[in-house]
Amino acid sequence: MRKTTTKLADGRELIYYDRDEAVLRDAPDRRPLEPAASLAEIRRDPVLGDWVTVAAHRQGRIYHPPADECPLCPSRDGRLSEIPAADYDVVVFENRFPSLATDAAAHVPGLDEPLHLGRPGVGRCEVVCYTSEHDASFAGLSEAKARLVLDAWTDRTAELSALPDVRQVFCFENRGVEIGVTLAHPHGQIYAFPFVTPRTGKMIEQADRHRAETGRNLFEDLLIAELADPVRVVAAGEYWTAFVPYAARWPYEVHLYPNRRVADLTELTEPERAEFPGLYLDLLGRFDRLFGEEAPPTPYIAAWHQAPHPGGAELALHLELFSIRRTVGKLKFLAGVESGMDAFVNDVSPEAAAQRLREVAP
Repeated sequence: MRKTTTKLADGRELIYYDRDEAVLRDAPDRRPLEPAASLAEIRRDPVLGDWVTVAAHRQGRIYHPPADECPLCPSRDGRLSEIPAADYDVVVFENRFPSLATDAAAHVPGLDEPLHLGRPGVGRCEVVCYTSEHDASFAGLSEAKARLVLDAWTDRTAELSALPDVRQVFCFENRGVEIGVTLAHPHGQIYAFPFVTPRTGKMIEQADRHRAETGRNLFEDLLIAELADPVRVVAAGEYWTAFVPYAARWPYEVHLYPNRRVADLTELTEPERAEFPGLYLDLLGRFDRLFGEEAPPTPYIAAWHQAPHPGGAELALHLELFSIRRTVGKLKFLAGVESGMDAFVNDVSPEAAAQRLREVAP
């Protein structure tokens, strides 16, 4: 892999990841861009104790542009985009409309009142472009290309975790207009948070309780239990296992675990990295076949859970892949009990979902 770091016209960082180590990336960004000031801030909810990000400057971000104005396609034929090169393998760059930014402290004051506790939204938000092909998808990548994306995720996790204000690195993909995606080009994002996210905090709390009660790790025991009764196991390799969780929240939800507990992507071994692309592409293909060939591509969220620092020693790296589509033409909306009380009701039994996902294997 060859990594080339450069700057866009407004000072944001852009990084090319190429399979060809001989490739030269020297195309400059010729757009007349002014440096952008981030007004991101985080505010603590005094009732729940959660940090909420406020980023009002994001209202002006690009929203469903036509294909010939896509900012994630390469710059071609005089049309300048976020990627100056005429072609690329994988690209990562700082979001032009970030929810969190390293310079937020220079523009947003902090507050120390007990019920109005606020901080600048210091962190980083990056966009990960998986391919230069506008109409492609992650599921259509080759295993070599998917491995390059994994290497990019790993590299960014290592670099962002080293930033002084970052507590947690979150790599994820939103796919489909039903999810709320505003750019059709295949891409994901990476958030470097200055706090531990609420969901991760709950996981750590449960894992710490399990350790205190049993002396064992929660995630290791969970994987052992699913393999012992594989009714919810969807696919398994030598180094990874994919299963529908016993108490799945979403109609179709799969968790992908390395069989050896590690804290984050940087701790994976070469054999684990080599096996991941084929298994993950298999899962994405199954998601797209769930509702038949005539159905539109399945909307999904793919979310990497990694241990924060400091703390989170009991957390295990894993990927959660889920769709809000529950059947043909019907979506799972987060209505009263889910949005109002965070109490999920699933319309599809986890065992039935696992069976269906096994049926649509290639």
